[in-house]
Amino acid sequence: MQTVIDTELIQYEGWALRVRSSQNPKRLLLLIHGLSGDENSMWVFARDLPAHYWMVAPRAPHTAEPSGYSWRSPQFETLDGPSLEQLKQSAEALIRLVDAYSASAEIDAGTFDVMGFSQGAAMSNALAFLYPHRIRKTGILAGFVPGGLEELVTQRPLEGKPFFVAHGTKDETVTVERARASIALLEQAGAQVTYCEDEVGHKVSVNCLNALKKFFAD
Repeated sequence: MQTVIDTELIQYEGWALRVRSSQNPKRLLLLIHGLSGDENSMWVFARDLPAHYWMVAPRAPHTAEPSGYSWRSPQFETLDGPSLEQLKQSAEALIRLVDAYSASAEIDAGTFDVMGFSQGAAMSNALAFLYPHRIRKTGILAGFVPGGLEELVTQRPLEGKPFFVAHGTKDETVTVERARASIALLEQAGAQVTYCEDEVGHKVSVNCLNALKKFFAD
């Protein structure tokens, strides 16, 4: 995957992070890669987003087969999902990372934005449901809502929260039917969903990338 020129790879409290700093940071944007990805994977989606974002792309803590990294333990990779329970430990670790890193960089991350692809999109949904007071905007790319959130959905934790969802009708990794069902869950939980669907596989179309840029314009 491509990376943008003005990023740097750093090691921070056991995490490998690729960071794009900002001279006038308005908000932190957390970039969460998919299964078998790493800290370099999300920049193809993020490179045209506003300069006021201080962007942080962490490498997931677990190794994946045959390569790359995962947000859930290898013991679960043979199962369907991932479920909320399988992602919860990584979600808690990401919140601790955001708090510690933002404090060290002197960035206000009391609320922040998040964007993820595939398994990283499932993680983004998990963060939004578990920590709705922390997440302002959420970008869900070729992803889904993980199982185990049914009880939380009824509590409407995402009331008024803006979500952008992009999906391909030819996606064989995460079917478009699963994406549409996930949108229904997000809306039941109170989210305001902007949906971009296009005739592509497990990726984001040019049209949806343009819509993503508009979504994160502020």
